[in-house]
Amino acid sequence: MNKIGKRFLYTILFGHVSDQEKINFTRHLALTIKAGLPLLEALRIMQKQSQSKALRKIIDDLIEGIQNGRFLAQVLENYKHVFSDFFVSIVRIGERSGTLSQNLLYLADELKKAKELKNKIRSAMIYPSVIFLATIGITALLTFSIFPKVLPIFSSLKVELPVTTKILIAVFNFLLAYWWTLLIGLIVAIVAFRASLKIRSVRYFVDSAVFFIPVVSSLIVNIAMSNFTRTMGVLLKSGVRIVEAVNITAYTLDNLVYRKVLLDTAEAVRRGERFVNLISKEKKLFPVILTSLIEIGESTGSLEDNLFYLSEYYAEEVDITVGNLTSLLEPLLLLIMGIMVGFVAISIITPIYQVTSSIHG
Repeated sequence: MNKIGKRFLYTILFGHVSDQEKINFTRHLALTIKAGLPLLEALRIMQKQSQSKALRKIIDDLIEGIQNGRFLAQVLENYKHVFSDFFVSIVRIGERSGTLSQNLLYLADELKKAKELKNKIRSAMIYPSVIFLATIGITALLTFSIFPKVLPIFSSLKVELPVTTKILIAVFNFLLAYWWTLLIGLIVAIVAFRASLKIRSVRYFVDSAVFFIPVVSSLIVNIAMSNFTRTMGVLLKSGVRIVEAVNITAYTLDNLVYRKVLLDTAEAVRRGERFVNLISKEKKLFPVILTSLIEIGESTGSLEDNLFYLSEYYAEEVDITVGNLTSLLEPLLLLIMGIMVGFVAISIITPIYQVTSSIHG
């Protein structure tokens, strides 16, 4: 295996490049090129600045490829698992039109917006996750630390134990006897589920099912619309024809339902049909406000501006939807926490109360 092949294999196996590293690389490369440095010299500077071993290996390949007479986009094609189709396409357009530095700045901004969107969703999920983990932790502490100490006392008592205590004893004994089987089963189930998602039909079914979950479906649509409009806007502003723009955008969306609709739409547009007429048929996937503004944009020649406006609009909608989802999850998780902890506490305290009452009686 040659040197380039070894570096490529390394990036496939161990080459995670963080979103922030990609943003820094793209923005700094744009600024150095804009300052008048040749691309090769700019890449060498990026290589010295980068703290990511994986990114340095990628830049090695970029430098070697360009020295061999290839375009930057051609070499980036090998790293679509790191840089998306969208990224490569914008770089290719920049090289063809002589606007590489400007296009790289576009990409840096888009990568930053995508990262901010991810962070907002993750941040909103922190509190519910903490409540969930706290529930599991407290329940486990009561069940496996305190309960075993009082269990011998319950066994020696000559009183009828409450139903809740009997259930807890049965669950405790079952978990004690089969915990390893349950653990292996859980791991196998998770691995099997993740593996099944690689099967296209299963993944398509799962991606279709999310549209029937209240609140979650709104979040999925808003995230998809924010990414869709932003990507389409950047591509069209960069001079990409609408058919190619729709094709590229389709592959930037993770949901296979959206991807299929957009790929079918691109093919229909290629045959001469209007883009807005096609997506307006899918009202569950493309809201009316979106198709209306796209139609106005197509008619007035302001499609790119309308797409950028829609991108900001749906980014705000994501914030609102995430807030609503969090507001629903918090009391629900608190209720579940109260029920679980309360059940264990009652199961332990009630027999003790019964015994003390009988003694005093």
